[in-house]
Amino acid sequence: MPMTPEEALASSMARLPDRAPGAPLAVAVSGGGDSMALLHVAAKWARGHASPLSAVTVDHGLRTAATQEAAEVARVCASLAVPHATLRWSGWDGRGNLQDRARRARRELIADWAAGLGIRHVLLGHTADDQAETVLLRLARGSGVDGLAGMREIVQAPPGWWARPLLRLSRATLRDWLRVRNLGWIEDPSNEDARFDRVRARRMLDSLEALGLTRTRLIRTADHMRRAQASLQIRAQEVAREAAQVEGADLKLPVRLLAEAEDQDVAGRLLAAALGWVGNNSYRPRHDALLRLARAVVDGRAATLAGCRMLRQGDWVRITREARALSPHVSAQAGGAASQAVRWDGRWLLGRAGPGHDPDDDGLNGLQVGALGLAGLRACPSGVPSGLRPEALQATPAVWQGERLVAAPLAGWPQGWTAALDPAFPDHVRGA
Repeated sequence: MPMTPEEALASSMARLPDRAPGAPLAVAVSGGGDSMALLHVAAKWARGHASPLSAVTVDHGLRTAATQEAAEVARVCASLAVPHATLRWSGWDGRGNLQDRARRARRELIADWAAGLGIRHVLLGHTADDQAETVLLRLARGSGVDGLAGMREIVQAPPGWWARPLLRLSRATLRDWLRVRNLGWIEDPSNEDARFDRVRARRMLDSLEALGLTRTRLIRTADHMRRAQASLQIRAQEVAREAAQVEGADLKLPVRLLAEAEDQDVAGRLLAAALGWVGNNSYRPRHDALLRLARAVVDGRAATLAGCRMLRQGDWVRITREARALSPHVSAQAGGAASQAVRWDGRWLLGRAGPGHDPDDDGLNGLQVGALGLAGLRACPSGVPSGLRPEALQATPAVWQGERLVAAPLAGWPQGWTAALDPAFPDHVRGA
């Protein structure tokens, strides 16, 4: 028998990493049939597991009806006793790929909102139809193994983990589920707008079924590619452990690896993962851009991509964060609790430790975590630790009180603070 929405959600929740009983949970709801079904199922699951559930809607400001749709979602959430927030995006300047820009903005807005509430697990309403359309679009763009693996059900990204519990269920199944229960949803007219690639792919799928290229077969292709992807990720992780070196905030890779990027999947995979890890970017650069970058650096030219600067140094390539791409300062109190570690710039966890430092005192008031920078490096009384280049320290985390440097754990002046990379680069490679 096909899986029900309730069974699909329960299965995902059982496999979500780092989830404590009763931990808060969020669900993204646009108002469409897929996300409304997920909202109702998640509300029931949350009540049964004593997990606080919050819902969020992003109004992209692109349609006048979007505000009313968000209000309708809020009304349904109120009837379910689920707190709801509407986030607004106003970043569209009329240039580039609208759907891609809106998708990235939506994820960033939701991640920041969830992190502010101490929520580390977010549910999304993507379906089997979305998966088939994604594979078709990526096939048209000439994607490799990773692209054709489609969307993953569970993904690690700020503020913690994102899950797509309905990825094995069709849109029709979810709408039937809503109709049987007399539950409504909102039809977004942009879902019929042929200016968008996804809408054209949806219509093309109906025609391609006559040739045997069905949604089911596209999803099966994604399953095959995902297994191949897992094997390649394991190998790339092994190479990362053997060959990559971390120096402060920088990562170093052997030049020979970049020279193999055009012919070896593992080399290209490591380079993409390195840019994502150093640059705090969850989106992998296009393959052609990666190859151009690799060729430039192997030839001895400095290059930039995805918020990172790459420079050849003998047999090594140094990957460093561009200063303009660093994350802004954040409060040194995570979720209002001084005893919790503070995450900054995606991969750094800072906390207080050592004798004479009470993690629950008021000493964190007004303190912020941000990049050490050149000014912090100059203000650090310890100087540069042996074996480290000054530029490798500038993108490391430091603790500030206004413009006064309070601590620089990686620069040999911890003052009771610790800083650790999480995840370590090889672990990031495995999950990238």
